[in-house]
Amino acid sequence: MARTGSDLKGVAAFHSDLNPNVPAATPSKVKAKLLVMNGAEDPFIKPEEIGAFKQEMQMAKVDYRYIDYPKAVHAFTNPDATAAGKKFKLPLKYDAAADKASKAEATKFLADVLKK
Repeated sequence: MARTGSDLKGVAAFHSDLNPNVPAATPSKVKAKLLVMNGAEDPFIKPEEIGAFKQEMQMAKVDYRYIDYPKAVHAFTNPDATAAGKKFKLPLKYDAAADKASKAEATKFLADVLKK
């Protein structure tokens, strides 16, 4: 949504895909502040995708933060992720520390973005 130039004030994303099938961000197109929070060990998000995302945001002069949570994998905020990961043989796992930290970051971010 943020890349499309929508009128959002802020976007907080948890275990987010960084390579969507939308046009790249360009200067002045992205108005929203971005907070992206991913697991540092998430195999669905490749290091080159992180680098490309950061480069794209910097080139477009987007106000963003990217946070990697150490040892966390995909779906780290979902308390049911560990069971689902085992059931479907996927690299999903709940991480209480990353969940708590990321929700605190999102709360601060949204309070700042939405203040009048």
